[in-house]
Amino acid sequence: MDHFQVRLYAETMSGYDTGKAIPVFHRWIQEHALPELLIDVVDYRHVPEGPGVVLIGHDSHYGLDAAGTLFYSRRTAASASVPEKVRAAYEAAKRAAALLEAQPEFAGKLRYLPGRFEISVNDRMLAPNNPETRATLEPEVRSVLDAVVGAGTYSLKHTGDPRGLFTLVVSPR
Repeated sequence: MDHFQVRLYAETMSGYDTGKAIPVFHRWIQEHALPELLIDVVDYRHVPEGPGVVLIGHDSHYGLDAAGTLFYSRRTAASASVPEKVRAAYEAAKRAAALLEAQPEFAGKLRYLPGRFEISVNDRMLAPNNPETRATLEPEVRSVLDAVVGAGTYSLKHTGDPRGLFTLVVSPR
């Protein structure tokens, strides 16, 4: 299982504009702001309920939507254990969120909510959204969350739509 996604929820303030991510993401490509190969920026703001602005990378994509939600999506296989892959996805999303908050375009306009995020698997064949997948993945995800968020400081909820991606929603207690 390789295609882990993380969505970080944000609070947006007056003056927030998803479109400002376009020059920011282009700058990240030019400056090698993230430790991976970044290729292009795509503007999907015209798509209702779409991903907003997406930073395309070789191994992963990052996106910022109209609500300020940042997503990270791993695209390629990695040679690591499931907990290591989950942790890498979480850390990549957190790193990008911290960079976004620090950009002049978003300073004082975007703040990521600590402890509020989702972890999904973008592979319905390997990880169907069912109780069996939950029984397999939840203990591994909890081991990561205990290490990075803190044991006993979060609640974990499985979203149950069988047509959707397997998703665990993390909230602070």
